[in-house]
Amino acid sequence: MKLSHFTKRLAAVGRTIATVLFLAAIAFVWQGTFLNTDAIAAPHATLIAADLGDQAQDKVQEDAGRAKGFIRDTADRVEETAKKNAKRVEEATDGDGNFVERRAKKDAARIEKRAEEDAARTQKAVDNTKNAVERTIDSIKEAFSD
Repeated sequence: MKLSHFTKRLAAVGRTIATVLFLAAIAFVWQGTFLNTDAIAAPHATLIAADLGDQAQDKVQEDAGRAKGFIRDTADRVEETAKKNAKRVEEATDGDGNFVERRAKKDAARIEKRAEEDAARTQKAVDNTKNAVERTIDSIKEAFSD
């Protein structure tokens, strides 16, 4: 089965978000490796780690919001194009309700439905990824606070 242009873009966005979040998690783990144990015991180090964690979580939320906005915009454009194409077919057939016109309307409705389903599924995946990264950041912050 060939991937549509819409699906390819969504997959690319998903991979990019997953890569960024994965690299952010690695950066936090890496930072913990090189910290001096005396600095960990100091109260200001805990505050710095908590502040960095909060900044990372804010960035994750911001990026997830942008990705979801992009997904929604793409789905809207796909739906708009399907409607426009069905309208063109209707105009070309003089709106007499023949087989071709009915088929174009049916196809447009199916495309709109699939675009909504795909957008919802992709947005759910973005939310799941965002939640996983936030849980990782919270775990790292807890490790610094102990």
